[in-house]
This record gives sequence, C-alpha cells and structure tokens, in this order.
Amino acid sequence: MTAAAIGGSGAGQRAVAIFAVLSAMTLVVLDAGVANVALPALGDALGAAPDRAMLVVTAYQAGLVMALLPAGALGERFGRRRVFALGVGVFAGASALCALAPSLPWLVAARLLQGLGGAAIMALGVALLRLSVPAGRLGAAIGWNALTVALASAAAPSLGAAILSVADWPALFAVNLPLAAATLAASRALPSSPPSATAPDAISMGLNAAALGALVLAAESALTAPRMAVALLAGGAGGLTLLMRREAPKAEPLVPLDLLRSEPFRLSVVASVCCFAAQSAGLLALPFLLQHGFGRSPLEAGLLITVWPLSVAIAAVAAGRLSDRLPTAWLCALGGALLSAGLAGAGAGPPEIGPARLVPFLALAGIGFGLFQSPNNRNLLLSAPAGRSGAAGGMQGTARVTGQTVGSVGTALLFSLAAPVAAPQIALMAAAAFALAAGLVSLFRILA
Repeated sequence: MTAAAIGGSGAGQRAVAIFAVLSAMTLVVLDAGVANVALPALGDALGAAPDRAMLVVTAYQAGLVMALLPAGALGERFGRRRVFALGVGVFAGASALCALAPSLPWLVAARLLQGLGGAAIMALGVALLRLSVPAGRLGAAIGWNALTVALASAAAPSLGAAILSVADWPALFAVNLPLAAATLAASRALPSSPPSATAPDAISMGLNAAALGALVLAAESALTAPRMAVALLAGGAGGLTLLMRREAPKAEPLVPLDLLRSEPFRLSVVASVCCFAAQSAGLLALPFLLQHGFGRSPLEAGLLITVWPLSVAIAAVAAGRLSDRLPTAWLCALGGALLSAGLAGAGAGPPEIGPARLVPFLALAGIGFGLFQSPNNRNLLLSAPAGRSGAAGGMQGTARVTGQTVGSVGTALLFSLAAPVAAPQIALMAAAAFALAAGLVSLFRILA
C-alpha cells in the first residue's frame, strides 16, 4: 500500500495505522520511566548495588542510541512497515525476557535488546505517520505523537509505583505484552513503502553501534570513573571519524550527511538537541529544588512537576495544528523563548516564597516545549525527501537522545561542582540558556 493509497483510504484504516504508531511510542516511553522508579526494588531483588542497578537504565539508552540510525536505514532498504513491526516484536520479546530475568546480567542484556527494538519504533514511527495521513494533516499527527509522549512520560512514574504496590518488579515488563500484541495487529494497517536498492553496510552499522555505545557509556561513567570515560570518549570519537569517512561518498549514507547538508534540516537537528538538553536538565534539577530547597516530600514534588508534562500535552496538539498553517520557525522560536522563561523563572527567587510560585513557571515551560517540539519535528521531517524519511526519523531520535544525554551529564557535573543548595538553581539557569539557544537557532531557518 503506498502513501497515496492510504491517503485516500477510509478513515478507519488511517485511525488503526495511527494507533499502531502511537501505541508503540507509548511502550517505548513508558518503559524508560517505569524502570527508573523500580531501580531500588530491582537492586534489592537481584542483590545489586545501586550503581550496578543503574545499568538497567543505561543498557536501554545504549540500545536506543546504537540502533536509531541503522533502524532508519533498514526501514528504507526493506520497508518501513516491516522493520517497524519487527521492532515491536523485538521489544515485546525482550519485555518477556526482562520479566523472566533471574539475574542482573540477564536483565541488562534483555534491556539492551529492548532498546534495539525501541529504536526501530522511534526511528520509523513518525516517518510512517507521514505516510499515513494527508499532507495537510501531518502537523496535527505529529502533535498527537507529542501528546502521546508527554502523557506517557507523565504517567510512567505513577504507573510504575502503582504496579509495584500490587506486584513484584517482573510485572513492570510483563504489562507491556498485551499492548505490544495489539500494536503488532494494528501495524498491518500501516502503509507499505517500496524497498530501496541500496544494500545495508554491516561494517558501518557496526561502527555506528560501537562508537555511539561507547559515547553513552562515557557519559554515564564521567563522574564515577573519569579515566574509563576518557578512554571510551576517545574510542567513540575515533569510531565516529572512521564512520564519517566511510559514509561520506555514499548517495544515501547511514549517517544522513546528505540531509545534514540542507540548512533547514541541520538547523532543526541542532535546535532539537538544545531543546532536549534544556528539558533533561530542567526535569533533573526540579526534584532537588523542590525536595531540598523547598522541603517538599517526593510525592508533593512529583505532583508539582506533573504540571510540566500536562502543559506539554495541551500545547503539543495545538502547536501541531498551527504548524500546518503558520511558519514553523516562528512557532519554534516562540516555544524556545517560553521554555527559557519558564525555566529561568523556576530557578529564580528564594525558597521562602514557597513552591506554589513554581506552578505558573512550570506550566509556561511545558507550553514552550510543546510549542517547539511539534513544529520542529514537522520541519525536520519535511526537509527530507519522502524516500529518506526513515533516515530523518533516525536523526530525529538521535538528536533527542543526544540532547537528553548532554542535559543529564551537564546537570550531574554541576551538582558535583556547586554547593548543594545552589546547584538546582544554577542547573535551571543553564537549562534556560539551552532553551533560548534552541529558539535562536530556529530563527536562523528564516534566513536559510
């Protein structure tokens, strides 16, 4: 089934296709959040120290980063629907392996496999949305995707806590299976795409996985094992250099150098990295500000922070529709400015004022992030030819994970250098600077 075919097919089939993408995105986002909540329980059950239990999170992130670009390339070569469905199947199988894990090494390996499956979903999901809806509705569809991600992010901690209150930790992963089965069934409604004649380059995929995996591990170990982090960083940088040289002459490279030569695409990628760095730094600093600065309980802090993702969800849908009608550069610039103002406002002022003053700033930050994300993703996707939408989706996911890693590592570094009382506010100001940079970079698209 071609894009044109589904564009003219019944609304029911389009709805099922959209459900397949959004439900798969829900699986990927939820599993990132519920595992964080379960780390203490996992460590106790498997006899692992907290630093070892953190490997459960790191392995998932590494799997995502390592496979995003290869998944996009494989989708273009063998068909996006086929590789997307394979990713859902791998994710479901890995979830079952996680639930059955008798030891930490088993669980870490299963989480890595889960990340590999999730990468195919992230890389190809938005590309399949592009093929599943009429061109004039793409912005709205991307808004629905952003809404789904925001709501799943907001629900993940509470859902994880609720599951752990009635069942043991394996249920966190077993609960994925019914939704994964429904997603696989719905994926039959997704549009097919003609395969590319370009054969996958196994050596390039191996270099990509090794280099990006090393960089993720370097970021995670930067504070606890700096010497190892430096060695991993050097190895990752060397691997990326070899990969770039190998891919540069190709017409459709694994690393989408052809797309990055387009200034609108390149600026959208840079802006996305900056915006997700701001989001990651802000969401990491806020719990410390609320609990240590304002003396709130973890539950109270969680309820206050929920204002952010709920505001993202509301703004993302509106921004998606607006991006089909208004210039996306202006929407992204406004979103970056609002996100920056919200983060700066949250980080300003003495704790004596009380935590209630943060609510409007968290809402403003959420509105700004939602206003930025959907238009930027739309511009990034439409800056690439339809035949390269898999590569564009892979690059979009890579920009997101890169920004989140920059934000989390930078925040951890700030917390190690600054006084505990001042660190959250400094981190929020740094996050505001990243958000402002995302808005300014978006403005450059007007001149591109």
